[in-house]
Amino acid sequence: MSADPVGAFVPGPSVRVEGKAGGPLSGLTFAAKDLFDVAGEVTGGGNPDWARANPVPSKHAWAVQTLLDAGATLIGKTVTDEVSLGILGESAFDGTPLNTRAPDRVPGGSSSGSAAAVAAGLCDTALGTDTGGSVRVPASFCGLYGIRPTHGRLPLDGMLPQAPTSDTTGWFARDAATFAKVSAAMLGEEIPAALPTRLIVAVDAFGFADPEVAAALQPMVERLKGLVGAARDEVMAPPGLSTWGRAQRTLQPAEAWSTFKDWVLRDNPRMAFGVARGLVMGSMVQEAEQGWANLMRTEVRARLRYLLPPDTILCMPTTPFPAVPKGLPVPVQTPLRDRILCLCAHGGLAGFPQVSIPGAELDGLPIGLSILGGRGSDATLIAVAEAMERAA
Repeated sequence: MSADPVGAFVPGPSVRVEGKAGGPLSGLTFAAKDLFDVAGEVTGGGNPDWARANPVPSKHAWAVQTLLDAGATLIGKTVTDEVSLGILGESAFDGTPLNTRAPDRVPGGSSSGSAAAVAAGLCDTALGTDTGGSVRVPASFCGLYGIRPTHGRLPLDGMLPQAPTSDTTGWFARDAATFAKVSAAMLGEEIPAALPTRLIVAVDAFGFADPEVAAALQPMVERLKGLVGAARDEVMAPPGLSTWGRAQRTLQPAEAWSTFKDWVLRDNPRMAFGVARGLVMGSMVQEAEQGWANLMRTEVRARLRYLLPPDTILCMPTTPFPAVPKGLPVPVQTPLRDRILCLCAHGGLAGFPQVSIPGAELDGLPIGLSILGGRGSDATLIAVAEAMERAA
């Protein structure tokens, strides 16, 4: 990428792959987080020692190939938190991409570069990954549409894993029409015209968010109620959102350590302190803790199945607050990260699809409203996002 005023793209030679002529996405451009393989290009993973330790791929990742086959043109690879182990979007090696909607604040991670590139208008859409919130959070912080699809629905071939029982591919767009076109290509199905007829408002999630955030999202909630019809308040997480967060903070780091331990023990790679600390903590998770967390995962899945039968969606704040300032010290970051994860943990625990919709602000800073549906209802959530933009 030759012109990169926001530091969204991985430094180095430009990457460009033309899309297939005549496809439904012809004329659109996209970027890919540097966890996705692009044939002939290094998959850097946000860490130079990872880049050196792994061979250059000979084929495109499934997600990259799918967008190319649909006609979109790849224009570059984007910055990511190291091996996707981050949620704020600050990279020790490649810098922090600029959040054009909040220039003094973080873009959100770990799909920071992809969100920054789309928000700045450098490409029409971009691929990210979401394990513990890495599409949903930057979508909220940067004022974008973003999706975490149903876990296991899309192939992850050629995508660098972190915690496989939670990993998903996701994508961003600035407007609902582009978001729907890209989603139809990625999901392999048309976006339906019919909308759900029942809405659940997750009162505990709104209560967990900053009061000003909950208030700022209320006009969007009212618009959603008008589109869907019947609405009711429900507690999403009876054991407590913090308990759901604890379960995800147990399972995800333990899996991440399993994914990266051979590399870490063999190469002793350079890492930012926060990333290294996370891996060390993952290495110390006991079997009994993982057993408890897996039982909680079963409960979370059961709760969301109960709340989200066919034709029902749930709404909640995507993040508990807008983007936070850049460069906060680790002791200040830690409780903020924990609060974010409490509103994102259900994604990795249950694997239900979620779309973050832009449209609200607090003191000029974007905040996303999220909608969730039952497993496989991804396209229906896209339809709701389109209807919300038309009704705005």
